[in-house]
Amino acid sequence: MKRSIAAAGALLLTGGMLAAIASPADASPSTPAPAALQAHRADIRAADSEAYAVARSRKDASGASHTRYTRTYHGLRVYGGDFVVHTAPDGSFASASVGLHAPLTLGTSAAVSKTAGAAKAKSAFRGTITAVGSPELFVDASDGTGVLAYETVVSGWLADGQTPSKLHVITDATTNAVRGAFDEIETVQGTGNSIYSGAVPIDTTLSGTTYQMIDPSHGNGRTCDMNNGTSTCTTFTDADNVWGTGANSNRQSAGVDAHFGAAVTFDYYKNVHGRNGIFGNGAGVPSRVHYGNAYVNAFWDGAQMTYGDGSGNSRPLVALDVAGHEMSHGVTEALAGLVYSGESGGLNEATSDIFGSMVEFYANNASDPGDYQIGEKININGNNTPLRYMYNPTLDGSSHGCWSTTTKNVDVHYSSGPANHFFFNLAEGTGATAYGTSPVCGSAPAVVGIGRAKAEKIWYRALDVYFTSNTSYVNTSNPGNTARAYSLSAATDLYGTCSVEYKAVQAAWTAVNVAGNDAACPTGNDFSLAAAPASGSVNPGSSATSTITATLTNGSAQTVALTASGLPSGATASFSPASINSAGGTSTLTIATSASTPSGTYAVTITGTGASSTRTTTFSLTVNGAPGCTGTNGNDVAIPDNTTVTSTITISGCNRNASATSSVNVAIYHTYRGDLVVDVVAPDGSVYNLSNRSGGSADNIIQNFTVNLSTEAANGTWTLRVRDAASLDTGRIDTWTLTL
Repeated sequence: MKRSIAAAGALLLTGGMLAAIASPADASPSTPAPAALQAHRADIRAADSEAYAVARSRKDASGASHTRYTRTYHGLRVYGGDFVVHTAPDGSFASASVGLHAPLTLGTSAAVSKTAGAAKAKSAFRGTITAVGSPELFVDASDGTGVLAYETVVSGWLADGQTPSKLHVITDATTNAVRGAFDEIETVQGTGNSIYSGAVPIDTTLSGTTYQMIDPSHGNGRTCDMNNGTSTCTTFTDADNVWGTGANSNRQSAGVDAHFGAAVTFDYYKNVHGRNGIFGNGAGVPSRVHYGNAYVNAFWDGAQMTYGDGSGNSRPLVALDVAGHEMSHGVTEALAGLVYSGESGGLNEATSDIFGSMVEFYANNASDPGDYQIGEKININGNNTPLRYMYNPTLDGSSHGCWSTTTKNVDVHYSSGPANHFFFNLAEGTGATAYGTSPVCGSAPAVVGIGRAKAEKIWYRALDVYFTSNTSYVNTSNPGNTARAYSLSAATDLYGTCSVEYKAVQAAWTAVNVAGNDAACPTGNDFSLAAAPASGSVNPGSSATSTITATLTNGSAQTVALTASGLPSGATASFSPASINSAGGTSTLTIATSASTPSGTYAVTITGTGASSTRTTTFSLTVNGAPGCTGTNGNDVAIPDNTTVTSTITISGCNRNASATSSVNVAIYHTYRGDLVVDVVAPDGSVYNLSNRSGGSADNIIQNFTVNLSTEAANGTWTLRVRDAASLDTGRIDTWTLTL
């Protein structure tokens, strides 16, 4: 279940003061407390009478977190008003990604009627209209400044009569001028035997004596035949589980390509980026093939893939990079929601080109090896040329290979060029490469690539935790809200400040004429520190360990002496060795606690002191309750959709039964608590329910439950069991304490 933007848990700014609609106890540690937002009003471009709702939150292994918010102004949705708050491992404010240039100050009374707004929106549609939605009054801040506007969804068919369209038309609520439009339908534009990938394994489902093209290994994604129509789709079936012939004359062959592409794309995101499929919830993607008659297109409509058969129904658009490209639109929509117009639309398209190509490399298929050409197999141009060339985007005759002030004015498939070119330069370098020759723009220096594995991680990280809906290439009013700035932040997170990778990102953007106001790299000799793991949980009297690694970020290596501070009483820290080299040196940190060390969570600061610089990192130490009748488990457990997870506490030294007033204190962070069934399970298997899908649409279950456990022996392993009983919302068990 997904709650609306106005659900409980939103934060309200009114009269200059920040208040929480939900109780303070419902605030997650990974979500900045209201006081933290109040203290950083300027960072989020806060105005009076605004409300914010958490869209999603991500917590890094280090303990740092990134919480994405939506914004309303006087009750109106703010398009482009989203922002991401980044917090340090200790929960303090670190920075914010924000799309607004300044706080909103506009009025909220429309001069244009909804009827007039709808009529204007209809005039922007080119094709046959089947439905016109009711105009929504909202604040259009897609360019970073707020204008009162209407958004009207006009549905129908484009001029070709086969391409569906859900055109979102933005009209000015004061002048009724069309401000812009974007289509919700994102198109290509312009052991099975597959057409393009050869003989490939595919997962299917046996129903009775018939096999169905339904993939149980990838979220039950199904592939069906549109029979060259635009409405009914029939799931492919087969008697012997050998599908297609590799020839287009066999209708199953295109289905094999699509089915294989959906599975490989699912695996790519899961195994490379840790995302559970395209939708992030483990669900598979439906694929529809043989759509329309001689339909030279493929599209993603937010829920499924659809492929036409190409000119003369002879060249289905089911190639691997096309599949990866289109399904990646679903990932972009879920993570950053990049507006599908102008420069943000170009970044949206480039993201699909980038990951479509990376899916192709990931598949490592001899019949369709990885490259940096988009759609090279489908011959959509009729002359055996690809749709786009990432190494030199201008080769297609329309794409921009270098950024200019006119990039924002071209079709998003062509404004994608600078980002595509950037990614190629970052991964492979400029000049002659094995995949094509990449020119630099103007007099920019040559770029040495860092490899695909690092480049794809940087781009995904930027998309996941930094991009806002209106991030662009260049933004003089808000230079922080740019792809260059955010990809540099991602490179810093992954590889360190001013690392080789960081400097490669700088050089790759410069090579496509995208400059930036980057923070100056340190001079002299410098390094960074990291702890892995960055947290640990121990019983009193036990020890926790972590590996401390130093990474050279500038200049020459130096010797770094390690110390620890912030330890609880009765705890000591030791390092083996006590000093390391700043260029990749490692040391084992051991934190030993005593029987008297008090329970709780402590931020232990690890300091590395060198001759030229001093750097720190943080290790989060959780000390469980003393042996006896209480215990705490502070280890995070993810709660995916429609899944049951557990966390355990072992009680020893409590030689009696539990009491009638035993307490179970839980901190479960979840974006829809009504999805959750929470039980505590005694060592003998007896189940005691704490919460059964209660609380409606509120976030989180942070509560102390009093339970009569007097019939249960205290000693043994107790289990907190949490079942997510619905789709779309996820969360985690953060910590729980059992007192018997």
